[in-house]
Amino acid sequence: MPKSRNQKAKLLYLLRYLENYTDEEHRVTMEEMIQYLSSKDIQAERKSIYADLESLKELGYDILYQKGRDGGYFLASRRFELPELKLLADAVQASKFITSRKSAELIGKLEQLTSRYEAVKLNRQLYVANRNKAVNENIYYNVDQIHSAIAENVKIRFQYFEWTVAKEMKLKRNGEYYQVSPWRLLWDDENYYLIAFDDRDRMIKHFRIDKMLGTGLTEEIRAGKESFDDFDLSGYSRKVFGMFAGEERTVTLKCRNALAGVMIDRFGKEVFIRRNDEDTFFLRTQIAVSPQFFGWLAALGPGVVIEQPVQVREDYVNWMKDIIKNS
Repeated sequence: MPKSRNQKAKLLYLLRYLENYTDEEHRVTMEEMIQYLSSKDIQAERKSIYADLESLKELGYDILYQKGRDGGYFLASRRFELPELKLLADAVQASKFITSRKSAELIGKLEQLTSRYEAVKLNRQLYVANRNKAVNENIYYNVDQIHSAIAENVKIRFQYFEWTVAKEMKLKRNGEYYQVSPWRLLWDDENYYLIAFDDRDRMIKHFRIDKMLGTGLTEEIRAGKESFDDFDLSGYSRKVFGMFAGEERTVTLKCRNALAGVMIDRFGKEVFIRRNDEDTFFLRTQIAVSPQFFGWLAALGPGVVIEQPVQVREDYVNWMKDIIKNS
């Protein structure tokens, strides 16, 4: 039989056919494989396809044959199983910092990792309460630039914006570029953050990646390495409430026993806890004192009291009074 122009791609076409059209519930016959290859201008005989299937098996592809009326060949396992792909698709769809358009693109790429029959099960609607998706498509470019800067040990520059009442982007610092040394990336409370060292203020700062514009690498070597030698990323996220900065203080809280789980979820199992009496315990930890911290305390109600420092307790009381006064 004369060879056709696509003969060299025969094995790849056959693999793609099995990946797209077969799974444990859907199988193809030898005749269907011959017809498919023919539609791609590839002439094939049973003997050559048997040999190709054996070659694919030797390469690690789990191709099985099932006898019976609806029998045939199918790809029995893949790098990602369907439940794993469902989990990834749900994570993409639920992620606040991934835009709706990019979510659809990423899920579409995940669908290519399974058969077209199982891909339908990935394209489903996941309901996430109170979820608003990001609108800045630059986030993927920003992340790539940050990784490149860390790998090349250089600083990055970018503009940073905030939202106005008119729902418009307003550049901070009148559009002046920020220039910082990137060291870590942190995903906290559904947002993606850059953790960096700011030379100008000589301190660690964090920035919402979806609020960065015009991100680019500089030729300056990163600074602040000593600040990150023993940097505890998880500890940083625990003490900075809502990623809003504040003066870092050692705070002691008196809590009702029923809130032990809430405190451990927030500060981790290593946090200092000491029993006070039968109904309460003391908790001591480092906290960036901010209105967001006070708001978290207020949501817990009378079950939590700031024991020390006295100044932080007074600031909390005054914060509550201001809210009542302006209500």
